[in-house]
Amino acid sequence: MTGDQSRDRDAAGRARNSRPRDDFGRPLPYGAVGVARVPDDLVLPPVEAIAEAQRYLDEGHPFQAHEVLEASWKAAPVDERALWRSLAQICVGLTHAQRGNTRGARALLTRGSAGLGPYAGTRPYGIDVDRVVTLAGGWAAHPDQAGVLRLRSQEDSSA
Repeated sequence: MTGDQSRDRDAAGRARNSRPRDDFGRPLPYGAVGVARVPDDLVLPPVEAIAEAQRYLDEGHPFQAHEVLEASWKAAPVDERALWRSLAQICVGLTHAQRGNTRGARALLTRGSAGLGPYAGTRPYGIDVDRVVTLAGGWAAHPDQAGVLRLRSQEDSSA
């Protein structure tokens, strides 16, 4: 914004962007019709956050999945923040891939994948970390081949 306009802020003074967004998370002009936004104050239990993020991923909306995971990152206990941050970064990487931003896709997919390193061989909240890392690493090398991310394996998703 320029001139006398200021950033959108909530009642506590924290920056919030109320601009509508398109399917790929790009800001649209004020007054335009965009896709439904993930609420800024969303707080879900971990398993529900994973399910909601997966719903967005399945619908082809990794930007919205990122917003769900980012909310979990901000609300998570300190020892889990790297998990949520890394998953959110991978979703932003997929968003960049959708937008055709190869450089951004590579950077975020690589960063998110590396951030999951400490969780290798584990399945926090049913997340198939090793599979997510493998997929993100492959997509970082070839962003034009990025597909739908499954956070949990099929057998875990039904549980």
